Amino acid sequence: MKVSDLFTQEEENAIVAAIGAAEQNTSGEIRVHIEATRKGKETLDRAIEVFQELEMHQTEARNGVLFYLAYEDHAFSIFGDQGINEKVPPGFWDATRDLMEKAFKRSAFAEGLIAGIGEAGRALKVYFPYQSNDQNELDDSISEG
Repeated sequence: MKVSDLFTQEEENAIVAAIGAAEQNTSGEIRVHIEATRKGKETLDRAIEVFQELEMHQTEARNGVLFYLAYEDHAFSIFGDQGINEKVPPGFWDATRDLMEKAFKRSAFAEGLIAGIGEAGRALKVYFPYQSNDQNELDDSISEG
C-alpha cells in the first residue's frame, strides 16, 4: 500500500495544504510519514527512528513534529522534538492523539491527520512564531517507508 492507496489525491493534497498552512505562522516544521508496519518496534521508537532518518532533529530551534502512521499495524504516534516538547503543556500530545484517534476509528485518516496537524500548528505558532527570515527547512509532502 502507498500513500495513493491510503488517501485519495484530494485527501493527500488537503494534508499537504494543512502542513503548509500550519507552517505559515511558525518557524516549526511538520512532517507526515506512513509505512505498512513498525518494523517490529514499538510505535514511538519507530517514530523517533523515522524522525532521525528524515533529519527532523536538525531544525534550528528543534521544533519539528512528526505524525507517524503504520497502517497495517493500526498504530500511530506523534513525536515532537526537544524545543517544542519543552514548551507545550503536559498532556498536549495525548490530547492531540485522542483527537486524531476519534477520526481514525471512523477510518477518516486524512481528517484525523489534518486535525492533529492543526493542533500542532497552533502550538508551534504560540511558542515559535513566524519570523521574517524563516525558511521552510523540511519538505511538506507525505513521506513513505
